[in-house]
Amino acid sequence: MAQDISEIKHIRKKLGLTQAELAKQSGVSQSLITKIEAGLLDPSFSNARKIFDALEGLSKKKEMRAEQVMETKIIHAHPDETPLDVVKKMKKHEISQLPVVENDSVVGFVSESIMLGALIENKKGKIRDIMNDAPPTVSKDSAVSMVSDLLKHYPIVVVVEKGKLKGIITRSDLLRKVYSK
Repeated sequence: MAQDISEIKHIRKKLGLTQAELAKQSGVSQSLITKIEAGLLDPSFSNARKIFDALEGLSKKKEMRAEQVMETKIIHAHPDETPLDVVKKMKKHEISQLPVVENDSVVGFVSESIMLGALIENKKGKIRDIMNDAPPTVSKDSAVSMVSDLLKHYPIVVVVEKGKLKGIITRSDLLRKVYSK
């Protein structure tokens, strides 16, 4: 078993559950939960499994989802825009990266560092010539922990539903929304 029986009380409290709520969710008696948490009883494997399955299910329900932290007012670039136009847009909206969208699909993204690299290399042309590949996409129901893992490697994550762009999540979006709760 991955968890230790002694963790039940800690996990239950972390989820904000009473012993009665956990008992109801796991299909065991409240007195069994009380005795286990007090260290007075070592439960059968099947009862322990019921309790841990209930805790795991409740953890997943309580975890924030991408939809709760995504930014729905999406400022984006078009592949045919010039770098100067995009820099002006970034400055106006005080953002450091944005998706590149064509026909309602994210085809890439640009960031301040990409724009600086293009300036240093004296690249001219359109955004399509300097943009990076499209960032990772997630559904609106994706767990924030998964989004957080992606943001360790990418500056932006795109939220899509049925192939349509619904929102974006940046590191600052995630930090702002998670810590304001």
